[in-house]
Amino acid sequence: MPNNTPASPIFREEHEMLRDQLRRFIDEEVKPKAEKWEEDGFVPRDVLRRMGELGFLGIRYPERFGGAAMDSLGSVVLAEELGKSTFGGFAITVLVHTDMASPHLMNAGTPDQIARLMPDIVAGRTITAVAVTEPGAGSDVKGIRTTARREGGHYVLNGSKMFITNGVHADVYFVAAKTDTRARGSAGISMFILPKDTPGFSVGRALRKTGWLSSDTAELVFEDAHVPAENLLGEENRGFYAVMKNFQNERLVLGAQAMGEAEAALAITLQHVQTRQAFGAPLWEKQAIRQRLSMLAARVAAAQQFVHHTGWLDAQGRECVTEVSMVKALCGELVNEVMYACQQFHGGMGYIRETAIERMVRDARVQSIGGGATEVMLEEVAKRLHG
Repeated sequence: MPNNTPASPIFREEHEMLRDQLRRFIDEEVKPKAEKWEEDGFVPRDVLRRMGELGFLGIRYPERFGGAAMDSLGSVVLAEELGKSTFGGFAITVLVHTDMASPHLMNAGTPDQIARLMPDIVAGRTITAVAVTEPGAGSDVKGIRTTARREGGHYVLNGSKMFITNGVHADVYFVAAKTDTRARGSAGISMFILPKDTPGFSVGRALRKTGWLSSDTAELVFEDAHVPAENLLGEENRGFYAVMKNFQNERLVLGAQAMGEAEAALAITLQHVQTRQAFGAPLWEKQAIRQRLSMLAARVAAAQQFVHHTGWLDAQGRECVTEVSMVKALCGELVNEVMYACQQFHGGMGYIRETAIERMVRDARVQSIGGGATEVMLEEVAKRLHG
């Protein structure tokens, strides 16, 4: 399977130029070095600053902040190419910053907040994280228990967050907390801009994961953390809607990342089975193997077109909650099916840590869990199918 994406009427010249630039950067600056990042547990910040200098961290943001002012198809291209790097931890480090955390600022920030923070975010000098998930609340945002109590010119935050990507090394966090503990359901949640040096805030611990090893993931702790009132992000008690709005973008890019990973895994495996000899012939000569890979390639190509179409719908401002939920469920499951087969056809070497496929299998597992588990996504689809 060729490791490239065929020309599509959905993408414009600017998207294809971005794709080419990303591929060069990943080939030169990521693939030769990222094994070390896996060992260290995070992506070096100078790498992210270099990505900022090249314009990769501001694809969706206005030109006045150093961005490229592209639409959601730009994020799809970014996520696909990062997925093809074969280092899922690197990919998610970038995508959380560009498409899951910083959009909260752009979507809900005041002109002053945006002007103060966005230039450094786009440049990679400030790295961001979004802190919504808690030990007892993931996709069920209504269930968060972290509280924010107004005291004069500050809000005082208490509680904890869990599984926060970029949580160890981020500079700024966008935090969801309950500002009205008496409110029921989705009401009473607000978002806050929280710099790392906020008194009362700490990184509880770095979390050890099965995959995404070059992504720093943390538990966060708020013990009477004092956040200035001007750091309220958007309207008080309206944070739930901001979180749900950005879930759409998050799930779209995760689907694109997953299909980039699947495409890369198939390309690696195709090369392997054409050269690996068994019973006097390359594995490719085994009908079962070549047909299995061919069907997976067909399904990945179909899923990619669905991702592209959904990105196009979003870029047109069309309502596409159903399609995004389908993309997240479909791609999260399919990438794991692809990785299982690719590892199987690598035989014993597919189980050895020094091989890309072994790492990609571990990295892909979370794609059906994080950002909205498959079961949650299918319930979103079912609600809309039922009418």
